[in-house]
Amino acid sequence: MTGAAPMPLRVSFSGAAHGGWRVTQSVPVSGEGLPDASYVAISEGQAAPAGGALWTVSGVTSNLRYTTTEEKSRLASMSAPLGRAEATRAALIPIRKSAVWWELGQDERRKIFEERSRHIGIGMDYLPAVARRLHHCRDLAEPFDFLTWFEFPVSAESDFNHMVERLRATEEWRYVVREIDIRLTRSASEGTPS
Repeated sequence: MTGAAPMPLRVSFSGAAHGGWRVTQSVPVSGEGLPDASYVAISEGQAAPAGGALWTVSGVTSNLRYTTTEEKSRLASMSAPLGRAEATRAALIPIRKSAVWWELGQDERRKIFEERSRHIGIGMDYLPAVARRLHHCRDLAEPFDFLTWFEFPVSAESDFNHMVERLRATEEWRYVVREIDIRLTRSASEGTPS
């Protein structure tokens, strides 16, 4: 998986018997989980998802929807790329928000997302150790609205856990109706992702 993705880029995550990332835990935080899988395989663009997968979820990279110009600039200057050799830990966190969230106007969602919950601000507190990429899937007939992908070194694992705890304690998370926290470690046989 590369850090700088052309827009939009379709990305599929498949729970399978082999792949670039070994599953260390999969916890349904809210709502239904996914079938247990040993590995997560990632395919980008036109590449076919892993064959024989227990599950596959897909999304596309897109423009930043709730980000101001200043926030976008700060994120770009502080963010690390995906695929760093030292980032041997990862998390895939699929999320679905309630119908109430999507009935709100864009301005009200922005107020909840950043002005009151500080989603972007909290994330920035953990850059550049935690690299991330968001995949939108609400309009793809997928079971989730977003697939959040994070990569980080072992030394940043407790910081990542703290970041997730902080986000889950916000007003924004009252609108989350399904969330699965899938933790992974890079497969030794796969090497560094492309």
